Order: sequence, then structure tokens, then C-alpha cells
Amino acid sequence: MERFWEKPIESLDRAQWEALCDGCGVCVDSCPTDVLRMDAASGKAVVAYPRDCHVTGIDFSAPMLEKARARFARKGITNVRLHEMDAAALKLADDTFDIVYAPYVISVVPDPIAVVHEMFRVCRPGGRVVFLNHFRSDNPVLARVERAIAPFALHLGFKSDLDLPAFLAQAELEPESIEKVNIPRMWSLVTCVKR
Repeated sequence: MERFWEKPIESLDRAQWEALCDGCGVCVDSCPTDVLRMDAASGKAVVAYPRDCHVTGIDFSAPMLEKARARFARKGITNVRLHEMDAAALKLADDTFDIVYAPYVISVVPDPIAVVHEMFRVCRPGGRVVFLNHFRSDNPVLARVERAIAPFALHLGFKSDLDLPAFLAQAELEPESIEKVNIPRMWSLVTCVKR
């Protein structure tokens, strides 16, 4: 079963990776950048990153990181460093990464504002801070459903009704772009540049 899921995840992340690199396509095959991948998990998506890209992956779960280390060893991946770390309190130096990428993280952490502030802290000036997340729908019917299931989703560790405009205002973010991605188009890829 693992092989079945591995390919779609790698392909999906490769498409997201192109979006991170302005869609130029160069970074898909060659990327001399330092990337922080929040929520490295078991490493399934991280294997899609270019081999000449320096990736630091963090996750709160030590067992997930062990799975990632085993996966990287099997695949001969040597360009990824993994650390057990809280996304809201990164033990990383300021201005370190060209790209800080947090897929599916913002709605599952206790303090998403603190996480975004940490992402900006460790990003180099001129670098990109990118998060991919589900936010409450603009469609009034879907938004009502998301609000209705929010108490149940919260017990699962997921905020189903996180409001993107309110979140951007609270975090004092001015995105360069917000793009609906994935199928169905209920996920937002938000890209900011650190000034």
C-alpha cells in the first residue's frame, strides 16, 4: 500500500514545489537553496525535493521522523536534515532559509500566529514563506457546514473553520499570492516574501 500512495504524494508535492519557485521549472531539477519543510512527517513528500537542494525538515513527532530517516536511507537521500521541533518555537537561527514551507500545518497547531512569526524569523530577507492549508470557504453554504463541524474537527486536532482574511490580518501578512490548489480546490497556497 505504501508504494501506491508514495507516487501521488511525490507528484503533488512536485507541483507545489514548482509554485514555490515561481513556476520557472528550473527548481524542479536543480535548486541550490536552503529550504525549511515544516511537518516533515514520514518523509513521503520530502523525497520529491531536488537532490541539490538543502532541506531541513522538522516535525513534532519523533516516531514520524524515524520513519522519514528510514525512508531516506532506503532511497539514498542525503540532502535532508531532520529535527524534532515545535513549529511555534523553532530552535533555528534567524535569516537561515530561502524558502520556509508549511503544508497542512496552520490549522493543526495550537498557535498558528506564533508559527507564522517563527517562519518569518528563520526566513532570509527576500526569501519566501509559503503555507498550504484549508481555510473556511467563501461559499456561505460550505462555510456554514465548516462552522457546524468545527467543534468535532477540533477534537481531531484540526480547525475546519479557520478564516483566511482574519488570519492574515492577525498575523500581519501581506501575501504576494493566494492560489487555490489541489482537488477539490479547497486548499490555499499562500506565498509571502520577507522584506
